[in-house]
Amino acid sequence: MSGGLVGECTQEPAGRREVERVSPPARLPDPALALRSGPALCTWSLSLAPPPRLPWAACRGGANAGRRRADDWGRGQGTCAPAGVHVGPRPVPLRRVRLCPVRYGPARSRFAMGSGAAAGSVRTRYLVYFQYLGTDFNGVAAVRGAQRAIGVQNYLEEAAERLNSVVPVKLTISSRTDAGVHALSNAAHLDVQRRSGQPPFSPEVLAKALNTHLRHPAIRVLQAFRVPSDFHARYSATSRTYLYRLATGCPQPDQLSVFEQNRCWALRADSLDVAAMEEAAQHLLGTHDFSAFQSAGSPTTSSVRTLRRASVSPDLPSPFVLPQESRRLRFWSLEFESQSFLYRQVRRMTAVLVAVGLGALTPAQVKMILESRDPLGRHQTRVAPAHGLFLKSVLYGGHGDLATGNPAWAQWDRQPDDFSPETRGPKAGGLE
Repeated sequence: MSGGLVGECTQEPAGRREVERVSPPARLPDPALALRSGPALCTWSLSLAPPPRLPWAACRGGANAGRRRADDWGRGQGTCAPAGVHVGPRPVPLRRVRLCPVRYGPARSRFAMGSGAAAGSVRTRYLVYFQYLGTDFNGVAAVRGAQRAIGVQNYLEEAAERLNSVVPVKLTISSRTDAGVHALSNAAHLDVQRRSGQPPFSPEVLAKALNTHLRHPAIRVLQAFRVPSDFHARYSATSRTYLYRLATGCPQPDQLSVFEQNRCWALRADSLDVAAMEEAAQHLLGTHDFSAFQSAGSPTTSSVRTLRRASVSPDLPSPFVLPQESRRLRFWSLEFESQSFLYRQVRRMTAVLVAVGLGALTPAQVKMILESRDPLGRHQTRVAPAHGLFLKSVLYGGHGDLATGNPAWAQWDRQPDDFSPETRGPKAGGLE
């Protein structure tokens, strides 16, 4: 009777066969006590949860030998069998779980980067030339954390994500331009790492793929070249040329053709004293401290730059201006060439030269402004509008230059081991 009472009150529901962690077994109720206590104890025993089960290995001899097996609880199987003898059903084996490589590290997951598809992949560096109309962008530099892409670099990197590179593609821009500034030809380098066994993209395929995935019509990739791994789009540049367009004979900005708006600085004056402007530009040529022509608070440590060329010349008539309008409108071009420029240096020099052309300053005063090294002076605080400025070209000493046919990069692409990195120019930065 006692055996039936204990077996009935402690019967385990069928189907429970999980393997749990090792824990000390609970003390079993005494059958004799159950007989003395009557039905009340039986009711209490029915509500008693079964003690924690022991895994199969823990019941085979040792300190747990002689204790009731967890799988045999309530079945009258007696104590655990001696070591090496199987009695009753075996526990369900534990399943192997694939661990997350991000949470648990690559050593505990076979899906970790470097042990799978990334092993043996080759990283290739490309030099990419691109152009854009800067009216719709907040400059060329990427704006991180923005909900929508508002920098030219944002759109280029979004297009580069479609290349399925093993590592994220990040662009290094050669020359950073402000909001509203355009570029006929800017440059950047990027690294693309394809999966193991896949050859690098050809430059032609890369340029075509980027143009295909670009989501803004005001950006276009011009050309791409394979370059050495130590090439740097910003520091390897040996020359940068900026173009500023002026339009005279425009009393009101809204009278300018819609195709020329945001493409030039419209001036009310009918003409400019070009000879005086050219004389003033001669004072700017050479190596000088251009502190007077940089914006206050510029992060540049040195304001010494070498201006190689500063020219003022009449521009061709605009094909977007009607004949009746072109009689009074005239276009002018100012070009500045240097290895690098200070922040807003070109726009400040343009404003001073325009003041000379309008008769507000003399060429001698331009020299005094340069020698003052004061960026907060009366005349040099004015900055020309951004929408008239174009980055015309970025050169790399004949190697990778868009205008020279790029013979050096083409030869390096065929024979990468013969390329001499000493052809790189001195380090410089381009800001405007």
